[in-house]
Amino acid sequence: MAGHGAGAGQLFPTCPVPPHTNHVPSHPSGHMGQHQLQHHHQLQLQHPLQLQQQRSEPSSSSRTSVDYAYDKGKASTFSSTLDVSQPSRSETAASCCGGCGGGGLDGDAEAGEKHPNAQPRQEAASRPWFSLRQRLHHFTWAWFTLPMSTGGLSLLIYNQPHQFPGLRSFGLFVYIVNLVVFSCISSAILTRFFLFPGDFKASMTHPREGFFVPTAFLSVATIITSTQRYVIPDDETTLLWAVQMVFWTYVCVTLALAVGQYSFVFAAHSFGLHTMMPTWILPIFPVMLSGTIASVIAGHQPDKAAVPIVVAGMTCQGLGTCVSFFMYAHMVGRLMQAGLPNREHRPGLFMCVGPPSFTALAFIGMAQGLPKNFDVDMDGMVDAAMVRNMAVIGAVFLWALSLWWFGIAAIAVLQSPPRDFHLGWWAMVFPNTGFTLATISLGKMFQSESVLWFATAMSICLAAMYCFVLYHNVRAVLAQDIMYPGRDEDVEDH
Repeated sequence: MAGHGAGAGQLFPTCPVPPHTNHVPSHPSGHMGQHQLQHHHQLQLQHPLQLQQQRSEPSSSSRTSVDYAYDKGKASTFSSTLDVSQPSRSETAASCCGGCGGGGLDGDAEAGEKHPNAQPRQEAASRPWFSLRQRLHHFTWAWFTLPMSTGGLSLLIYNQPHQFPGLRSFGLFVYIVNLVVFSCISSAILTRFFLFPGDFKASMTHPREGFFVPTAFLSVATIITSTQRYVIPDDETTLLWAVQMVFWTYVCVTLALAVGQYSFVFAAHSFGLHTMMPTWILPIFPVMLSGTIASVIAGHQPDKAAVPIVVAGMTCQGLGTCVSFFMYAHMVGRLMQAGLPNREHRPGLFMCVGPPSFTALAFIGMAQGLPKNFDVDMDGMVDAAMVRNMAVIGAVFLWALSLWWFGIAAIAVLQSPPRDFHLGWWAMVFPNTGFTLATISLGKMFQSESVLWFATAMSICLAAMYCFVLYHNVRAVLAQDIMYPGRDEDVEDH
């Protein structure tokens, strides 16, 4: 009896019960006592998986808590614990997801089926309360998706085909709110960088948060276009000149961003195909929206300034569209090889709707922004009317691609909705804003009331989606679901 117990202690030093065995220790009298018999039956009923988990459970001396421990054994704070023991299979699979999430999880796990080794989800009520200063440490670039979407909503209100009294005034109100939101978010992230000096470089070079840096420039793009719609009068020469300067500055800065950020990513990071996510498109998105800005401001500029703006806008739009198509090839390959992303990241698939829809919108807008007497060779071969016809044809092609991506993303999200809020939810708003605006532009070009009413229905659904995401965003902040250690884009996954 003693020899048997010593051997078990060496093999299973952290096991709270002896290993599962069919051997029944004998009583000195040759019979088992009642207590020993009950203990033996308990071991026989013990599930082998439970015994394996107990044997692999590390001792308290092998774990070092980084921030906090479990609250009475019910839930952990944010699972920031260093485990020096051999990682479990679920931990290894989660680490394979990398910075983009979901690549290492199988379809059953993504669909919400419980993994045998999965850790219990931590409820918000069990998390310790953090001060505002501590939470600002996790205020990421992804927050600019909020003003980006709000600015898109103000543009959508202005371009509604069926207006009613007070709608434009409400759109102006949304535009002003967007300016306030953009200012607050800019102040908050600057405060983060001031309080934590190392965060600026870390955020720019982070394999996940770094891809959200361009959302700040996308917010600026929506502000420029909304300002042209709501504020700039057509007969104000000084303001029109200021818009030109802002446009050319935006083109130069976003072009440098697209080249610089992709160059850094190619040199500093190595991503597997199974980790590919639509956020990889974001660095090219701001320069691509130069075409959208050009489509809005060109029609209000003098003829001498309008043509260069349209040419530059078409150039940037073509660049962004081509790079987006390169990324689409990787995205489709990732979906074919590794399947859909993890359920928490599936709303990001709506980002793929943006590039073709905004390009369709830009094609029509820039063609309409050309001077009516535009003719390069003065021979009638390439005139404004022909450019408009070609723009409509190309816009229809691209609109269909946006519809396809919208269907893929919608089915993926409905099949396995996310359980926790992430700022990536705003991808369900801004790219679909471009999709709706492109539908409105096509309806106007075809002079089809059916298409325009369909676009109106899309606008109503998009406004409802904006309110839905905004509610969950505010709720997540109050419940410490975001702006909290381990739950934002400043970690590779959560």
